[in-house]
Amino acid sequence: MERSLGGLGLRIHLHVWIGCSAEANGQRGGPSVPSLSMELYQLKTFVAVAREGNLTRAAERVFTSPPAVSAQLKALEDELGVKLFDRTPRGMTLTEPGQRLLDEAERTLAAAGRMRSAAAQLRGEVQGIVRMGTVSDPVALRLGDALVRLAERHPQVSLQLSQGLSADLLLQVQRGELEAAYAMTDLERMAGLEIQRLGQVELVVGLPMALADAAPSLQALVALPWVGTPPTCTLRQHQERLFAAGGGVYRPGAMADTEGSVRSMVASGLGAGIVRRDQAEEAQRRGELVIWPGWQARTWICWASRPAGQVAPAVQAVGAVVQEVWGA
Repeated sequence: MERSLGGLGLRIHLHVWIGCSAEANGQRGGPSVPSLSMELYQLKTFVAVAREGNLTRAAERVFTSPPAVSAQLKALEDELGVKLFDRTPRGMTLTEPGQRLLDEAERTLAAAGRMRSAAAQLRGEVQGIVRMGTVSDPVALRLGDALVRLAERHPQVSLQLSQGLSADLLLQVQRGELEAAYAMTDLERMAGLEIQRLGQVELVVGLPMALADAAPSLQALVALPWVGTPPTCTLRQHQERLFAAGGGVYRPGAMADTEGSVRSMVASGLGAGIVRRDQAEEAQRRGELVIWPGWQARTWICWASRPAGQVAPAVQAVGAVVQEVWGA
């Protein structure tokens, strides 16, 4: 079966032999079934539906429509002769064969990506799509400078940016869901990853303006209402250490999932919170909050990816630009 591949120019042929082949028994020309032909975009769709569990979200992920996703899955199931998903009112659930074949599909797509990158390298080019994680503040990451330099030097490299909490982004790189990520973390190492510190970040406690003249002690500070962050967040870990030093135990109340949200909630009077010093000083100049002088800590903006020998040239190119921007 021959079909075009939407401009990618790649095709996969799987040759399936039933039972013990005649050739394996010293004979040639034994019975076989016709080869199965499938397209890479079908495998991408299969993986997207498996990850999202929903046709609409999977369609957004592969830039097509839900009916097209459904048709591609049906064609793939027909070619493979197995049912990949159970369709339920709550979404799409992998069958047991689907779960086993998902690993094969991901390996096949990764191999195709490596082949494209290798061919581009032979032509003297670096190209590919790099899935990259970022935390909330692109200015602090110097992301704009990195993107400009990347476009100038490697115009065939595209980025797919995914924003999230640093701990989650690191896990996604570790699992292969992202190729690389910026992260704000105290970690210096993590299994299967290279973590490079790009720059230091100073942390301080911000207080609402209503407490500007209070000058609370550490013990009084930890008794105040606080704006917290999720348990895996670096800011939360520093917050818990601060509470321990003050003889208290942090009990979650108001919650924010970005540094900017913590700062805004402190400024609105909801409670104290840990914020970056540069953001806190700017907010203090604007009369939005006041910095408590009795504590400071530090963490790091880092670049995380798999070791150089395990990533595509495009990922290495992005990492080189990021490190150059930071002078690392």
